[in-house]
Amino acid sequence: MHSVSLTLGPLQIPLWIPVTIFAAVMQTWRTGVQARLKGQLSAGAVSFARFLYAMPLEFLAFLILLGHFGPALFRHNHLEFWFYCLAGGLAQIFGTVFLVQSFHSRGLVAGTAYAKTEAAQLVILTTLFLGAQLPPAAVVGIFLALAGVLVLGAKGWDFLASSFWRGLGQPAARYGLVAALGFALTAIALRAASGEVDPGLPPLATGLWMLLVSNSLQTLLQGGYLVARKREQWRESLRGWRIAWPVGLLSALGSWAWFSAFALTQVALVRGLGQIDTLLVFLFGHHILKERLGRAEIVATLLIVIGALCIVAPDIGWRA
Repeated sequence: MHSVSLTLGPLQIPLWIPVTIFAAVMQTWRTGVQARLKGQLSAGAVSFARFLYAMPLEFLAFLILLGHFGPALFRHNHLEFWFYCLAGGLAQIFGTVFLVQSFHSRGLVAGTAYAKTEAAQLVILTTLFLGAQLPPAAVVGIFLALAGVLVLGAKGWDFLASSFWRGLGQPAARYGLVAALGFALTAIALRAASGEVDPGLPPLATGLWMLLVSNSLQTLLQGGYLVARKREQWRESLRGWRIAWPVGLLSALGSWAWFSAFALTQVALVRGLGQIDTLLVFLFGHHILKERLGRAEIVATLLIVIGALCIVAPDIGWRA
């Protein structure tokens, strides 16, 4: 695991924290663009556009990486590396499809809220099955932030009522929860892939290399499936390039940051802090769309902020 920190005055801030925040900003932006495509493109076409229109930027990045690092990119890339990238890519495809389906079922905020259980699922999966040891404060922070996300997603305290939990059987909930599992498995697979890369590569280069490999595989796999079985969705994604290309661009930038963060620290911490993207969606609605700020929303904001602070606090140090 790489240990890279930034120095801001007396503070030593691990690189994974600003990288994760950047990823959350890009994901928020991309998710908003995806939601606006509802009714214009099918869920499958939007999902494929995410991978297809990321390729030009990623190809340019590949040329830069190849010119700078040369053969070191391919050194230590054993079969396990390609397998983990493939597994992570497949899990991300399914996660993206189910997330877009949740938007079609109920809406952006509800789908995002259910999908944010990813961090809690990661705590359970990595602790029980991978033996991960997370700082107790970080675990508390992850679940505090999740509580805040649920308050925002339910637009109040409805998530404490039995009717909310009965709603877990509704399509939006099922799609969101399965999307969260898909993204959790993506994080675990790509964290494993980062261990199969030349340790001499900087973390940001490692993240970019994993993105190039996994997204190329995703584009070939999902593109091949659409051509063979859903050709109209294939044509739809090509015809809609003018409205779909920003999804690919933002996806490339966000995924690069996520993958780099996975190479820097434990995935549950990355995704736990990444829950601030729901807060960003809410703040956008409040400040830009002038939506009213109620008492529940204020409490939810505090929960997410306090949760984020609990997650990052154990890793932040003071320079003497």
